[in-house]
Amino acid sequence: MDYVTLGSTGITTNKNGFGAIPIQRLDENESRTMLERAYNGGITFYDTARFYTDSEDKIGAALSSVRKNIFIATKAMASDSRVLWEHLEISLSALKTDYIDIYQFHNPPTCPKPGDGSGLYEAMLDAKAKGLIRHIGISNHRIAVAREAADSGLYEIIQYPLSYLSTAEEVDFIRSCTQKNIGIIAMKALSGGLLSDSAAAYAYLMQFPKTIPIWGIQFMHELEEFLSYQDNPPVLDEKANGAIERDRNELSGDFCRGCGYCLPCPANINIPMAARMDLFVRRTPEAFYLSEDLKATMKHIDDCIDCEHCKDHCPYNLDPRRMMKKSWAEYKELL
Repeated sequence: MDYVTLGSTGITTNKNGFGAIPIQRLDENESRTMLERAYNGGITFYDTARFYTDSEDKIGAALSSVRKNIFIATKAMASDSRVLWEHLEISLSALKTDYIDIYQFHNPPTCPKPGDGSGLYEAMLDAKAKGLIRHIGISNHRIAVAREAADSGLYEIIQYPLSYLSTAEEVDFIRSCTQKNIGIIAMKALSGGLLSDSAAAYAYLMQFPKTIPIWGIQFMHELEEFLSYQDNPPVLDEKANGAIERDRNELSGDFCRGCGYCLPCPANINIPMAARMDLFVRRTPEAFYLSEDLKATMKHIDDCIDCEHCKDHCPYNLDPRRMMKKSWAEYKELL
């Protein structure tokens, strides 16, 4: 089993983190079973956020009895100190804990700093002084903001997308954080579900020191797959490199990462699913993606009002409207 120490935090954990976005889609019993199995299987790092509906509540319900044995990272999407304190209090209650190991600003448009007028960083320092949080971090999808955070010296942890589809600029950024002794929480390690070769993805992420990948896990068979890699870690052999090269040829460039910051859509379109459907259909059995529910999801694209809300909120500067309409045109050929 591989272990990682996250930068200067002193947090040492199994290098196989649990990303808790998908457990929002599970009921209470299913999520408890999943989280207990993850813990019993050796996973000690859990990433969540106040923004992820009941994800914190489910972690609190399932793992509060083993709190001292795990590390929890969560996030606040706040524009001022008052909201940050409100979110922190709710998170502590939901997680059934009196401290959070890593508390992060959740994808802010700019990098919070002391004296910037928001009071956000000062609130973080106050919470840390009170023992409510142990380490200050920031999560972001914008490399300029993430780079500013790294250069500021204010953050022990940066959460940033990292997969074998990452650009050379992004990989260089991650390596520069390692040199600065900043811990990295690697999100979107499967590019929002587009990468189906988990072994290749796992092997690729193992190359980065002071970095913990968090896998978004919804199904038990997925969890068992990642647990199996702990004792038998995949390697970047000819087969894995071949899979990586194929995926890079097909997916690199302008594709939706499924981050969801374009939501909510004023026309109630499921933009991350709609914008990527053409890629999903090409890469997985068609039967699943031709279900009646997903047909309805795709037909909903016709309701787009061209308001540009999704384009204005995409941290990757993509045009989801164009991507959705292209995806819909290809999807209709299968109907």
